[in-house]
Amino acid sequence: MPDLVARARALADDLLFPAAAEVDRRGAVPRSHFDALAAEGLYGLAAPPGVGGAGVGMDGIILVLEAITGGCLSTGFTWLQHHGLVAGLSGSDRADVRERYLPDLVSGVLRGGSAYAGVIPTPPRVRARRVNGGYRFDGDAPFVSGWGGIDLLQLSGREDDTVVNAVVDAVEGDGLAATPLELNAAQATATVRLALTDYFVPDERVFATVDHAQFVGANTIGSRFNGCAPLGHAERCARLIEEAGQPDTASALRAEQNEIRKRLDAGLADPASLPSARAAGADLAYRSAGALAAATGSRAVLAGEHAGRLVREATFLLVAASRPEIKDGLLALARR
Repeated sequence: MPDLVARARALADDLLFPAAAEVDRRGAVPRSHFDALAAEGLYGLAAPPGVGGAGVGMDGIILVLEAITGGCLSTGFTWLQHHGLVAGLSGSDRADVRERYLPDLVSGVLRGGSAYAGVIPTPPRVRARRVNGGYRFDGDAPFVSGWGGIDLLQLSGREDDTVVNAVVDAVEGDGLAATPLELNAAQATATVRLALTDYFVPDERVFATVDHAQFVGANTIGSRFNGCAPLGHAERCARLIEEAGQPDTASALRAEQNEIRKRLDAGLADPASLPSARAAGADLAYRSAGALAAATGSRAVLAGEHAGRLVREATFLLVAASRPEIKDGLLALARR
């Protein structure tokens, strides 16, 4: 096991999970959580080793993501958004933009978020149009996490069949407005809806323009990484179920984890199979949390109990970072 994976698991067990109930109660992740992730080098997971990346390979990245999201979902989900911007800049041929932002993003001095899902559907939710000196963006990004705690945002918009990717400051301003969302789980993710109205982004902030089909294809890895959160959540539930004196149930749930992990990995080579594997992971997280509530008993409905929080967070994972195909897969599982 790479040393970084062991350190991530220790951080999840010793810092994140013991504080998760308080984070949930307060609805805010302490800055010290993100500082601890940065101190362990966990903001550079998606970067190549040559620019300060962790160098643990795909398997190591997946294990780290599962560990951190299984420690505290609000912390892990917010931090997870950072890696999309790191990956995008790492692959950019705009050396000036890379050199300006990437080193500080990899070290965690700067923290990033993402608003790119709106370009995947047709028609897109976020459009870009070429103007003198840059692009203007219009539309809305309905689910952007980390607002108020992130410094930079990957903003993507579509102009016909071209996706325009830019790095912008994560602050409200002329043409960019943020509306906080009230969530019944993971409120500490500080999630907002962004409204873009004739929002200008200069050329020096644009790091890539790519064909829409190419952009969607490149998101296969991101979708695989998003599948880590449900499995991290399911494993935390399995550990607590075992501690509650139900080792056979925990063992059965872990066997399902292993099978779904294999399906998710296979989805990297067969992207068409990835949505069904993502659906299976979210379904397992939800059932694992329900099993934990049953194993916990009546205490599960008391405020501050892990079981009740994990049930609510499992509901969050049914819909967060989802796509229509994943929704269809979940509903198909419900009809079995």
